[in-house]
Order: sequence, then C-alpha cells, then structure tokens
Amino acid sequence: MAALSGGGTRWWGRGGGRAESARAEAQAAKDAAATAFYELDTAQREARISVETITAVDASPAGRKVAADFRALGQRIDEVSHAYITAVDSHDLDRDELETAVAQQAARELRHAKEQLDRTRGELERFVRAIAPQLTHAEDQLAQVAPAVERARQALLGATRALDGVRESGFGADELAARLAALSPELTRLNQGAGQHGVRATIRRAEDVQRRAEAVREEARRLPEQAAEIDRRLASLRTRAQALATRADKVEPVLSELRRRFSAACWQDLQRVPAQAQDASRQAEAKLREAQAARDGQRWADATALLGSVRALLNAGDSAVAAAGERLDRLNEVAFSHAQETERVRFALRDAQRLAMAGRHTPDPRHARPLDDAVARLERAVGALEDGGRHPDYWHFLTELDAIRETVAGVVRDIREQRGAAR
Repeated sequence: MAALSGGGTRWWGRGGGRAESARAEAQAAKDAAATAFYELDTAQREARISVETITAVDASPAGRKVAADFRALGQRIDEVSHAYITAVDSHDLDRDELETAVAQQAARELRHAKEQLDRTRGELERFVRAIAPQLTHAEDQLAQVAPAVERARQALLGATRALDGVRESGFGADELAARLAALSPELTRLNQGAGQHGVRATIRRAEDVQRRAEAVREEARRLPEQAAEIDRRLASLRTRAQALATRADKVEPVLSELRRRFSAACWQDLQRVPAQAQDASRQAEAKLREAQAARDGQRWADATALLGSVRALLNAGDSAVAAAGERLDRLNEVAFSHAQETERVRFALRDAQRLAMAGRHTPDPRHARPLDDAVARLERAVGALEDGGRHPDYWHFLTELDAIRETVAGVVRDIREQRGAAR
C-alpha cells in the first residue's frame, strides 16, 4: 500500500486506465463526428451552388421543386448539425476529472450525431445525383450567357464605330444615334449579370441588343448608298415628270382622231386624260420638291416615302396617256376587220370545251354552263357590231370579248385545279 500511495502516477489521479480509454473513445468519436460535420457542410455548399445554377435557369415547376426539396434538406441538415454541436458543447473531454460514465455517454452521443450526419449526407448525395440532368442543362444554358453578352458588346462597338464614320462624312444620322443611345440601359442590365436578371432573360436581352445594334450598324453603313440612291431616283423621276407633261400635250390629237372616226361610246371615258396627265405631272413636281427638301434635311424615310408617292402619280399619268394611244390602235384594228379578234376568242372557247370534255362523256355543268353562255355572248357581241350601222360601238365589242376571255380562262383554271386535286 505504501508503494501505491507513495507519489502515485497521473493516470491514477485521473481515474485509472478505464477512464483514459473512455476519454480516448470519446475523443475519437468527437473527431469522427467533426469530420462528418465538415463533409456534410462541404457537400451542402456544393449542392447549394448546383441548386442556384438550376434555379437561375429554370423557373418551371421542375425548377421550383428542386429549390423546395433543397430547402427541406437544409432544414434536416440544420437539425442534425444542431444535434452535433449540442453533443460537442455538452461534454468537455479535456476536463481533468472526466468520469468514465460521462466519457462513455459523450462517445455514444457523438457517434449518434455522426450517424445522423452521415445519413443526412447520403440523402444530400442522392438528391444531387437526382438533379444531375437538370444541372447539366442549366450549365449548358449558363455557358451561353458570356458569349451572348460579348457578341452584344461587340455589336454595340461596331454600331458606334459605323455611326462615327458616317458622321465624319457629313451625315447627321440623328435617328440612328437615338436608337443606339436607347440600347445603353440594356447594356447596363447585361453588365448586372444573369444572377440578377436570370439566364434566359439575359440571353434574350443580349440577342435583342445584338440584333438592334447590328441593324444600326448596317443602316449606318448603307447611309451613303441610300443617299446616292435617293439622288438617283430624284433625277430619274424629275425626267419622268417632265416627259409626262410633254406626252400629255400629245394626247389631244389622239382624242381628235377618236372623235372624228368613232362613236362617242368609244372615247368618252378618255376625255379627261390630258387634264389628268397634266395634273399628275404638277403633283409629281410638287412632291419632288418636298422629297428634295427631305433629302437635304437627311430625313431619309420621308424622302423615300415621298418618292414612292411621286412614282405612283407618274405611273397613273403614264397609264392614262398610254390608254388613249392603245385605244386608238385597238379600235383601228377591229374597225379594219373584227374577224381576227373574233376568231381568237372562238379558238379559246373551243380549247376550253375540249378540256371540259377530256375523259368524260358529258361535261360538268359547272363548266359547261359558263362556256355555253360565253358562246352565246360572243355571238351577240358580233351581231351587235355588224348591226351597228356606220358607227358601230367597237369599244363595247372589244370589252365584251375581253370579258369573255376572262370567263373562259376562269373555267380552264377551275378544271385544272379540280383535276390536280383528284390526283
């Protein structure tokens, strides 16, 4: 006993080997639990990045479910983490007088905490595996953001340079400058990133900015060409307007011959052609002056629209003038002999009738009736012409034949469409 009590050793003072063994087991359990806690925390941080990647891209119900499932897992992680921290804080394993029972209790609690941490990490890993396809899709989407934004920036830079270039050439290009300035807020939003505005919205915005900037750049590039084209059209249409005025003066002799040789029904509708042509010429000249002023003010859209109006006026005037000459030519031809014109229509009728009978014993009434009516109409037109005396209505004859031709052509189209659909 004396030997045992003479000075002793530290392990005896601490409760002997059993206590130290219990302390070591508890410490090992604590270290293992700490490792499990760290691994779970690391896995949670990595999973959070994956979930944020998905939700930044996917606002669909599937994307919202990922976020909801992760929140539920987060609550479970908080619970087991709290249990682990409580177990660690409840036991001071470095205390000198650590009882064996206390150390054993600490070891049990810490091992249980580790099991819960490991189990929860397993749930988290299964969750991460389940969302892997969505994560891959989201990463693919995110990978498009930076190139799309860069393309938008480059398009804006190209538009700015093109605009500067045409302005140095003396063009105001105010409308293009305003359109380019309107893109500045969009660039600010692009710079704020997909995290704030969402991946899809950012990609759409970048594509829109790129498209609009490229349109500005292209229009700026074409501005000198556009100005040259407008100048060319101005000169060409001035020449046409002057020519129309000259041609209008030549209509009156044509009308005089029509009045002298043909009945009033053949030329009454042409009486106002000279005045109409002169009026069209005057209006065109006025519009040309407006177009020139718009071009000088670099109002390109206005100039282009005015030139379109000028072209329409001149086309109408030219058509009216041409109609008088064509009327005289056609009347001369039919007055000389109406047989050729009549035979042309009869030939078209016979062709249509053969087509209507092709492959049939009897024609379809929908085709036969209008063709029969056309034959009768032709005979009436010829009879009226031949019975017209010294001044027959040649123009009525010609318009009747034109109407018959149109009817025949309509029947032919209908037959071919029906047979084409039946194949």
